[in-house]
Amino acid sequence: MRSLTFWLSSFVFILAVSALQVHAQDEPYSAPLKELRYTYNQNHDPNGIGKFYLGREIARVMGHQGIRWLERPEREEEERLSKLIEGLDIESGMTVADIGAGSGVISVLLSEAVGPTGTVLAVDIQQEMLDALQAKCKFLDIDNVVPVLGTTKSPRLESGTVDLIVMVDVYHEFDFPFEMLQNISSALKPGGRVAFVEYRKEDPYVPIKEVHKMSEAQVKTEALVPAHGLQWVGTFRRLPRQHVVLFSKVE
Repeated sequence: MRSLTFWLSSFVFILAVSALQVHAQDEPYSAPLKELRYTYNQNHDPNGIGKFYLGREIARVMGHQGIRWLERPEREEEERLSKLIEGLDIESGMTVADIGAGSGVISVLLSEAVGPTGTVLAVDIQQEMLDALQAKCKFLDIDNVVPVLGTTKSPRLESGTVDLIVMVDVYHEFDFPFEMLQNISSALKPGGRVAFVEYRKEDPYVPIKEVHKMSEAQVKTEALVPAHGLQWVGTFRRLPRQHVVLFSKVE
């Protein structure tokens, strides 16, 4: 009886080890780790979605119904978008991506900066936004802006093709910031740059809802996750309400 019990125990142990080996080939802990990347809390900011990444609550996405706010006449005075373009050190002929392009306010400015030999990839996840952007470009006779319909996890840009990626007041709304930034980094050429333009959370006088602001420290915490292969290269601080935190892809 004892030998039979020993044999049965050994058989069960062998089966358990075999099962572990099979699961190991299928990356058994990858799914739980991905789930742990984000946390959820029902008690949250009403302007957020209750989903948190590295201590920050993700904000609600502005729908295409907000185009009028994006196009408000006083935006240049409030945000000095023209000065933003100057601070990005864009050269003629560059390929620049505008992530969360919306109705194309920033894309139009970028199209002038890259010149006729350059390209602006205007990425948004809402087709309605891209329709408005295309109508604007047609009206203004702009032909170097290419609309790209992205997803919540990827801008759908070809790997290693982009010189500069710009995100103006949008990164904090990404449902999947880790995945998006992973794909954004992949789209950059070696040495290519990515600019996080975010309302300064450090400044209580910036008249924007708190969940739609980001501190420079939080931007760095998320961008410098080793998997993204990015390094901080500087912060442009000459805008009235936003800071521009710049990173480059490690060559």
